[in-house]
Parts: sequence; C-alpha cells; structure tokens
Amino acid sequence: MEKFTVLSGTAAPLPMVNVDTDMIIPKQFLKTIKRTGLKEGLFYELRWTADGKKMDFVLDQPAYQNAKILVAGPNFGCGSSREHAPWALLDFGIRCIIAESFADIFYNNCFKNGILPIKLPKEDVAKLLDDANRGSNAVVTVDLEKQEITGPDGGRVTFEVDPFRKHCLLNGLDDIGLTLQHETDIDAYEAAHRNTQPWLFANR
Repeated sequence: MEKFTVLSGTAAPLPMVNVDTDMIIPKQFLKTIKRTGLKEGLFYELRWTADGKKMDFVLDQPAYQNAKILVAGPNFGCGSSREHAPWALLDFGIRCIIAESFADIFYNNCFKNGILPIKLPKEDVAKLLDDANRGSNAVVTVDLEKQEITGPDGGRVTFEVDPFRKHCLLNGLDDIGLTLQHETDIDAYEAAHRNTQPWLFANR
C-alpha cells in the first residue's frame, strides 16, 4: 500500500448528502476482483445518462480531472459494504475524502486501502467546499503527520485520526503488511512446527 504522508492537490466539491456505495460504484462493476480499471465506473450514474451521453459531473470538469481530494456531504459511503467503492476512488486518484461524517464500514475500508477519510465539523467542511469551488488553482494540502489541512488562502484546520490508523497510513501498511512485519516470527514458528510434527508436511 502506498504511504500517505503529505498530499497536495486539487480538491473537488461534492456537497451531496448520503452518497452511498452504489452511487460511488454501481453493481455492474463489481464482477472484478482487480483494483484497477474501476475509475471508469466511478459515480457512473452521475456521469452518464441512460442513453450514453456524458453529463457535467464535477470530476469530469477540466478543473477537477486530476483531483486528489474530495470534499463531500455528510454520511458519505453509506449503503452496502462493497470494498470496490474505495478501490474506484483510489483508481481515479482520490487519496483523501473530507466530510462531516462517514458510514462506518466505508470509513474503515478507506484506511485499509490507503485513503485518508477526515471527519470535520460542518463549518470547516463548508469552508473547504468553498475552497474547492475555486477550481484547479486552489491547492489544498493535507499533512497527516501534523494532522493539519491547509487551504489555498493559508488557512489551517486540524483534524483527529486514530493513532494506529495514522501509523498504518504513514508507513503504507495494510492488513497484509502488518502481518509481514512479524515474518521472522512466523517463519520460526513454521520451522518449529515442521520439526515437531514432520508427518504433517510429508507430502509437501
């Protein structure tokens, strides 16, 4: 998993309430277990009409096509628990989502996939939405180590994050990475197990 330390980039505004995971990535895109290529289905029903015409969705606008941050409405990521939702956001290039609140499962899935979800009070989200509406020239910086967001006008907002999740993001550790930190102990256990019960490994 890619480390998250300091992220600077365009923030896209999406001030919609209750954006669910089906809206983020519709069910027809869930057939794959790959984490790449899903950006084509990201917010598909908000980007395309039923007859295949493209709508003026924010992430398709020139100012936000390279957005790295999404400033969203409350209860973002509600609905089913599909992990394809953070995969699709990450495949597009979104590494940070800022909102007043998140659905719990989506919130947890973000951390496991290298995305930083930040919960902020309503007034701070409103200020960042205003910054995001300025377009690609309004660069927002998120510093995870300092737990600080800096807006294009130099204004700063601090945020809270669980220390363990912060550690994992800073060091690029997903669940597999955390397990592999104990690889020496795992290998030692397997070797001892093979010595004490060799018949279990006779056909290997």
